[in-house]
Amino acid sequence: MASEMCKLRPMFPLLLWVTIAIFMILFYLSTNPGGKSSEILTLGNEIHTITIHQKVNETRKIRAKEEEFQDFLSLVRRVAMDDNTVILTEVNEAFAAPGSLLDAFLESFRVGKDIQHLLNHVIIVAMDVKAFDRCKSLHPHCYLLKIPGVSLNSEKVFMSKDYIELVWTKVKLQRLIIESGYNFLFTDVDIMWFRNPLRYISVYADLTLGSDNFTGDPEDWKNNAPNTGLVYIKSTKKNAEMLKYWHQARERFPPINEQLVFDYIKHELVGMFNLRIQFVDTAYWGGFCQPKKDFNKICTFHGTCIIGLEAKLHYLRIVLEEWKRFIASSASNFPGS
Repeated sequence: MASEMCKLRPMFPLLLWVTIAIFMILFYLSTNPGGKSSEILTLGNEIHTITIHQKVNETRKIRAKEEEFQDFLSLVRRVAMDDNTVILTEVNEAFAAPGSLLDAFLESFRVGKDIQHLLNHVIIVAMDVKAFDRCKSLHPHCYLLKIPGVSLNSEKVFMSKDYIELVWTKVKLQRLIIESGYNFLFTDVDIMWFRNPLRYISVYADLTLGSDNFTGDPEDWKNNAPNTGLVYIKSTKKNAEMLKYWHQARERFPPINEQLVFDYIKHELVGMFNLRIQFVDTAYWGGFCQPKKDFNKICTFHGTCIIGLEAKLHYLRIVLEEWKRFIASSASNFPGS
């Protein structure tokens, strides 16, 4: 032990001089704030300054976004349910044209089981002026969203450039809603509503969504095929970060829609954010990919696996008429309430 102490003794003067030098520098900086040396910051001060600048920049971005979407957020506040949940869908001119998907979508609420009141909480985002004007003639809660340099008025071919831009806009709006303290249930306009789908929202899950092919296990995020056309997300800080990450992940892949990107990165979302995902059985949130169509159970029916606006509308109209016959035959003894 003595020999080891002897070896350490030569280090003491060096450590002493280093300590004295540090104190002298700090003293000089504190007594010469205008001097050139005041520009030199310690690592801790640099980190602190950078953190402050980041927070200031983030605050400025949030305020700028709030100013840009002030009318939208005002509409969200107006239509939100008691639990701060809003229902959101998007249309362009082709979807909103007379006799098109928007008409069928709104009709489904009116002939559905005890869901007409939910229209009071539905915001329809129009992608062009004609869609906005048609929306206003049908529904009280419409919002015009313009995307510079992109024309979204006509029917968009599946996976075309403009189609990709159309579907990614909803992630941007969804994040804005979450950051503003509201939950949302996003629904594609090619979904017929027959019962309230909120009855299958899990308190446990961060994110609840439909599936094109349901495995039978609602928590099987590895094998269930996600369909982001019907998705519920709670307003939490984690979900705001998740939506930001999801939107940024777009740059890592070739031009594809938001649903495919979600499927590619869902393992990252679970790992990084501890995201709790729950899928709803297609018996309740159905579609053409895995058609079960038991009208005693069904809440929503999605025009999945059907390509083309006319084809979607044709087959969804058939489903809507089948539902009408079902409720007519049920008369006063209505099942599935």
